[in-house]
Amino acid sequence: MRLLFFTDSHIRGTNPRSRTDDFYSTLKNKFNELIEIIRQNEIDYVLHGGDWFDRPDISPSIVREFAMIIKRFNRPIYTISGNHDIYGHNPDTLSRTMLGLLEGTGIINVLKYGQPVILEKDELKVQIYGNSYNYEIDGDKSQDYYIVKKDTEVEYCINMVHGMLLPRPFIEGIKYTLIDEILATDADITLVGHYHSGFGIKKLGDKYFVNPGSLTRISSLKSEFTRKPEVVIIDLSDKIDMWTVKLKSALPGEDVLNREHIEMARNRTYKLNQFFQSAEASGEFKHIRIDINKIIDEIASAQGLKDEVKLETIKRIDRARQSLSGDEVDY
Repeated sequence: MRLLFFTDSHIRGTNPRSRTDDFYSTLKNKFNELIEIIRQNEIDYVLHGGDWFDRPDISPSIVREFAMIIKRFNRPIYTISGNHDIYGHNPDTLSRTMLGLLEGTGIINVLKYGQPVILEKDELKVQIYGNSYNYEIDGDKSQDYYIVKKDTEVEYCINMVHGMLLPRPFIEGIKYTLIDEILATDADITLVGHYHSGFGIKKLGDKYFVNPGSLTRISSLKSEFTRKPEVVIIDLSDKIDMWTVKLKSALPGEDVLNREHIEMARNRTYKLNQFFQSAEASGEFKHIRIDINKIIDEIASAQGLKDEVKLETIKRIDRARQSLSGDEVDY
């Protein structure tokens, strides 16, 4: 049995500010290339790690065009919803979204929490769990989503999660889960999306943890200039084998990313970093960090702002802070 895994396609009809090419056409080229990868590698099932779309209410005309391409995959497709696919980061809103529309037409299958399915080929059975994005995914209950049980009648177990699973500690203030914290899972393979930079294929003991990174580059992060979008092929027989395939249709970063926008973002980040560095030098950094979050909460409540606005504000502060640790943030 062979599986194709990719994630965070962020389908949209407009150009991100960071792009200089025709993003819509570029994305269609990538999806058409996926059709060829599926055919050439004799893929049996396609898996997607969430964030199909850049927003839940994307134009029906855009969904129609991509639905026609996705149907040409001509393989069963299993997916989870990402934070951009649903309203208010709530998986229960799926039926009101364009991802829900694709599910309703039978083009894709959205996996539900606690309801694994069995994929079969010949006599091989593979159990697959799906955990869509929600507020708890990397919180106190993270192990409820990252740690699963394997049925005795299956050969392999896969868990697919849209969450901030990382191989090493990240910066303060951003919720994440470390691979080391979920080694008790019965899943032979844990597939994740959400963190756009990805970390490739990690093997700890006999277990695999995989994030190939976003299929698209929609931000002005420095790492996006050198990152080549890729997908993962998983071969399951009497053993697990997997490898990445870089997309030929993905042009070099310098050909599609806007350097001017990157410099502007870098200047804004620098000014914010000056503040944080001063706070850190005074020994009050953590205290100030907490106050900033409280202020954001109070302003959001007083102004009746949506949760998305509050979260975006916190994200931008976190992106400024990430340069202090040398990390890149995108999700």
